Amino acid sequence: MATVELRFSAQPEHVRTARLVAAAVARRAGVDEAVLDEVRLAVGEACSRAVGLHRSNGVTAPVKVMLTEEEKAFSIEVGDEVPGAGVAAADAAGVPGSRSGAPTRDFDDAEGEDRMGLAVISGLVDDVEVSAGEHGGLIRMSWPRAGLAEVL
Repeated sequence: MATVELRFSAQPEHVRTARLVAAAVARRAGVDEAVLDEVRLAVGEACSRAVGLHRSNGVTAPVKVMLTEEEKAFSIEVGDEVPGAGVAAADAAGVPGSRSGAPTRDFDDAEGEDRMGLAVISGLVDDVEVSAGEHGGLIRMSWPRAGLAEVL
């Protein structure tokens, strides 16, 4: 199981780099070429969301992206370090995932933007989970590797 870890400061200009890295690693992992645009868009949306959460909450820690080649699938995890962020938005957007006991926050205008971003991700990725806890949130997305879609 090969893993690539990417960490970047919460700056919007780094999201493009994360998209390019994700597409390159997904291609190498055997994800179907027809799905690579979805990978790029979903990673861009998840990273933009994490960057926005970090910036609006004054978090200076880097955004974390884990790209993992598993036996039958390729998965990407995008993590932020904003406690409890996104649980309410994920529920409202209908995104499945595990929930923790962390308090949820009210985001005013940012909540609508967060909800929209999660809805876009769930529209692009069939297998997506959103979780949040006291140490931050995580969006986990996965795609079947080429030739394995019918097996899954």
